[in-house]
Amino acid sequence: MKKVGVLVGRENTFPPALIERINMQSNETGVTAEYVTIGGVQMDAPCPYAVIIDRISHEIPFYRAYLKNAYLSGTIIVNNPFWWSADDKFFNYAMADKLGVAIPKTALLPQKEYMERITSQSLRNLQFPLDWQSIVDYVGLPAILKPHDGGGWRDVYRINSLDELIQVYDRTGQLCMTLQEFVKFDRYVRCYCIGKQHVLIMPYDPARPYPTQYLDITPEDYLEPDLHARIVRECRLLCEALGYDINTIEFAIRDGIPYAIDFMNPAPDADSFSVGPVNFEWMVSTVSQMLIRFAQTGRPHERTHSFRWQELLAERAETSPR
Repeated sequence: MKKVGVLVGRENTFPPALIERINMQSNETGVTAEYVTIGGVQMDAPCPYAVIIDRISHEIPFYRAYLKNAYLSGTIIVNNPFWWSADDKFFNYAMADKLGVAIPKTALLPQKEYMERITSQSLRNLQFPLDWQSIVDYVGLPAILKPHDGGGWRDVYRINSLDELIQVYDRTGQLCMTLQEFVKFDRYVRCYCIGKQHVLIMPYDPARPYPTQYLDITPEDYLEPDLHARIVRECRLLCEALGYDINTIEFAIRDGIPYAIDFMNPAPDADSFSVGPVNFEWMVSTVSQMLIRFAQTGRPHERTHSFRWQELLAERAETSPR
């Protein structure tokens, strides 16, 4: 039997459903699933799991270090812990823009505060004061101020004026922030992308309180066929470029153009009470089949330190008109 390990935090619906679904098929697949248990980690001890699905290491550094060591012993980690550690939203926006995906204008801002040992000498390369007016002229107002590597809609602010931007920025502490053009959208979707191929589009209203954001309407009734096809295509492109096997991509749609707002969600919300029974069943079924396949045959075309965005950008440069 090959084993799938499930590394989780406070989730109470998706992980047990995933384990149950995999174990229901174990006689036919030769794959079982269980929760991972970790104590002191010996660096040369083999990992007992063929695959580990990671839902929590972004909050627990000990787990992230364990997963990197497990990777060395041949375990497939979903999602790749090396890239997840290196990735950030600002890079994602810049990369996606170069790939031809519509992205709101975005500026990266230096931290307002630093840890105690950082002195003015440590910041000698930093422009001070910032040219706030040129930043606002580039992004436009209103705008969204948010962390460059955050999630869960934490520390996200709508900014309506230059004075408000400076006041809110002064409260962001040690967070590195981005300022992004606000897309006044007429529709909004959140999309699961599993295995860089399988896409589920979920109509979504980010203005509604959690967990009521998911709209009770089918994607086919919400989107025109060409727009639907473009969103599916760009979900696959972004996840193929970044190497994520599990991700959510959010698009704000304005005048028929889907703007990719957020696509660094490698441990996305999958609780049944928030995403609803239909989306939950799709997620459990699709992820379980991917994990079983990885346990049985390994991940196709595994790349340890080279990610597809490098190749895709090179391909785009070669085909772009001079």
